[in-house]
Amino acid sequence: MYNALLQAASTPAAGEGSLLMTIVPFALIFIIFYFFLIRPQNKKQKETEKMIAALKKGDKVVTIGGIHGVVATTKENTIIVKVEDGAKIEFNRSAIATVIADKVEEKPAKKEKKAVETSEKTETPAEEVKEETSIETPAEDK
Repeated sequence: MYNALLQAASTPAAGEGSLLMTIVPFALIFIIFYFFLIRPQNKKQKETEKMIAALKKGDKVVTIGGIHGVVATTKENTIIVKVEDGAKIEFNRSAIATVIADKVEEKPAKKEKKAVETSEKTETPAEEVKEETSIETPAEDK
C-alpha cells in the first residue's frame, strides 16, 4: 500500500502542479516586497538626491548628525555650513539630512477671521459637555 502511494505521487501531472504551487507564493512575495519596500525606498532616494542637488547659499539645513546651520558656500562635493557667528563647518553633500523650509506668514485679516470661527466652535462643545454631565443615574435597590 505504501508503494502504491509513492507511485501515485510521482506521476508527471502531480509534479507539474506542485512546481507551479511552489513558484506562485515566491512570486507573490517578490511583488509584495517590490511595492511595499523597494519602490518607496527608490522614490525617497530620488527625492533626497534632488534636495542635495538643489542646495544653495542661504538654505537652512540639518545634518545627519543633528547640526543646524545655514549654507554659506557650495562646492562640487561639499558645502560649508555657518553654525554660529563665526563658526563654519565643511560637510559632504551626503551629510545633509533635511532642508528647513521657512513658513509663510499669514495675513492679519485671515487671523481675525479664524479667531471668529474658533470662538463659534468653542461654544458648541461647552454646551454639549453641560448636557452630558446632567445624566441622571438610576437609584440602587437595597
